[in-house]
Parts: sequence; structure tokens; C-alpha cells
Amino acid sequence: MDCCDGGMDALPDGVVLSILSQLSNARDVAACAGVSRCWRDCVPFLPSLYFQRSAFDAAQGGARTAADDAIGRMVEAAARLEELVIYCPFSAALLPRWLAMRSASLRRLELRVDSAANKAAAAFGDSGAGSGHLDCIGVVPNLQELRLWGLTMTRAPAWGQLERLRVMEIVGASLVDLAVCAAVAACPNLTDLALLGCECSGSVIFAPPLLERCRLDFVGNGSCTLALAAPRVESLEVHGFNWISLQGGAHLKRLTIAKNSGTLYTVAMERLPVLEELSMRGVQWSWGAVSAVLHCAIEVKHLVMKVEFCGEHDTLQPFPEVDLVEFFNSHPKLRKFEIHGAMFAALCQKNSLKNLDSRFSMSYLEEVLITVRSPLNAEQKLITLESLVRYSPRLRKMAIRISQMKNCHEAADDFFEEICKFVQNNYGRVRIE
Repeated sequence: MDCCDGGMDALPDGVVLSILSQLSNARDVAACAGVSRCWRDCVPFLPSLYFQRSAFDAAQGGARTAADDAIGRMVEAAARLEELVIYCPFSAALLPRWLAMRSASLRRLELRVDSAANKAAAAFGDSGAGSGHLDCIGVVPNLQELRLWGLTMTRAPAWGQLERLRVMEIVGASLVDLAVCAAVAACPNLTDLALLGCECSGSVIFAPPLLERCRLDFVGNGSCTLALAAPRVESLEVHGFNWISLQGGAHLKRLTIAKNSGTLYTVAMERLPVLEELSMRGVQWSWGAVSAVLHCAIEVKHLVMKVEFCGEHDTLQPFPEVDLVEFFNSHPKLRKFEIHGAMFAALCQKNSLKNLDSRFSMSYLEEVLITVRSPLNAEQKLITLESLVRYSPRLRKMAIRISQMKNCHEAADDFFEEICKFVQNNYGRVRIE
């Protein structure tokens, strides 16, 4: 068959080319290329190729052999290829050849390294010149986006300076601190950096001058320190570090800091003048770290505080008493406040409301979500809830979440009954979740 049959045959060649060039899934490309010669002639104009994880599972003679053959053939045919995504198993030793064929046109590269044959060779290892096939990424000088899954990085990649790389994302990797620092330093013009679900310990130091969005999610039992100098960063998510230092938060609008295991000891940063959203999460923070972040976030509009305990090392301690008036006066623009049990309890202590008077007002507060986990100090908690409603003229919604409260506690039923009365008295603004 030399030309397309049916409706497609009636379309101008340029329209057919435009339609077929939108294909990216390798299976779809192969199916269309087998229909006719004119469809097959569209392959050189494909801007993107995507090889899904199960693309060759049913292939005779082995999935990896079939994948290597298909990837090589399609990459060679796609003369204008800008994006290459490989999730299926492939032979890492062939990657340098594929990238070399499209080094001039390729802009976006995404690889599942844990699907590669000889994963150790695909990694940035330290076993000599025979390993480290991912070093060949350096042959793509115009690369703008790089995403790698499941690699091991024990040494700095030998890909030179990737001057045009703007986006780097590494997921589920095992990293050595010095190696990942060198990898980021080799990309001086990054605007987006994401290291997600990565195992790493030691000291991580990044100073990308153009970085605007950053997500760092480190897992593992080892202690880890982060030092980040990013004068243009606007959105920052940091998970898993014990010590954090941030320089240059003048443009930071969204900040998340979390530590789900172990202790977050210190957070050092400058004032954040345009911060809009702040989320503090984790099992245990030192009170110094909590105070330091709150002190720098006086302009925050949406605050989430879900830290369970304070204290140093293995000593779990409750939050110290917090003066409600002083807290809200220190964050006068707060509009949405999500507060977990520990911090709420700190606002409900004996002297927390001692400075309340008729002049006090939480002028901008509109939404409050409070998680209550204990009936202890019930009377003071009810007074605090009433104060939040009374002194918030713009309050539209307060949600009280009763979480993990022990029903066997003799005071739990009475406390819950009082909460229900409070909800009824403020019907329309307050509800129980």
C-alpha cells in the first residue's frame, strides 16, 4: 500500500503530517507506521517518543532485546526528536549511541534507570571508565529538562556543564552528598529542582542562582544537613533534614518544611517578606526551630502547623505555652490557619489568653481548621475556641477535627458534648469533622 486509504487519504499531506506528529507513544507510532508508506514517512517529524514500562512485555525473544531494537530504530528515524522518555527495560550500554544520534535536537530526556540492564553500569559509579553510561548525557548540549528514576549516584557525573538545563528531577535514587552537590553545581541555570524519595546523608549544599522552584524529599535513617542559597526561589519544599539553612528568601511565596522521623534541630533563615503559604510538619521539632521559622514568616497568609512534639534527641516534650494575642499580633495577615493538637494545646494553657482585651482583633482570619486529640484541659480549650470566633470579625469557617481521642477517657464524652454545644451556638460558621 503506497498511500493512505479512507478519510485520511482525502486530507492534504501537511494536515496528515500535523496529526501524526502528535503521536508519542511508541506502540501507536509503530502501529501507524505499519499502515502505509505515507504514514511511515511521518516518523522523522515526530517531536516526542514515549516507551511505556510494559511496552514490550509480550515480545517474543525477550522484552529487553525487543525494546533495544525498537528504541534504536525509532530514535534513528525520528530526525527531529526533542523529547525521549524510556520507562521500559533497556540496555544501558546502548544509551550513549541513542543520545549521540539525536544530540543536536533533543531537549527533554526521562529515563527509568532501575529498568536498565546492568543498573550498576547505568549509575554514576566509581568502578572505572567501563561504568557510568549516564555520563553520556553530556553529549546533548541543548538539553533543557532531565528526569531520572531509580539511579545510584556515588560519584559526580562526568557530563560537564549543562548550561541550558532548566529542569532536573531525580526520583527514588541512592545518593552520596558530594556527588549530588556536584551534579546540581554542573547545571548553573536550573530554575526547577526536584530530588524526591532519595536516600542521602551528610551535608547537601546547593547554590543555584536562578532556582525558582525546589522540592527536596530525602529519606533514610542517616542525619542530613541542607544549606541552600537560592536568591530567586519562590516555592520550596524540604523533607527529611535535621539541620536547615536557607539564604535568600526575598521572593519565597510557598514554604513547606517536614521531618516525619527523627528530629529537626535547627532552621536558620532570613526574613521572608512575601511569604504567603507556610507548612510545618513532622513528629519532633526543637522549639528553637519552630520559633525561628515563625519569626521569619510574619507576613504569612496561610499557616499549617502539624508538629507532634518538641524536645531534643529522643526526649519528646509538649510545646511550651504560647500567648494567643502575641502569636496573632506577630502574624497580622493570617487568613487561613490549620493547627494540629500540640500547637493548639500550647495556645490553650493557663496564661495563653491573659492579654485578651477589647482592642485585640484577628482582623484577616477567615478559615480555621483545628485538630483536637485530647480532652485534657477541656475548659481552657473551649475558651480558646470561643475567643477565636469572638475576635475574628471576618471568620467564615471553623472546622474542628476530633482525631484519635480515647473514648474510654472519662472526660472525653463531656468534652465532646461541650464541643457540640459550641457548634450549635455558632451554627453556619463552625462544624465538626
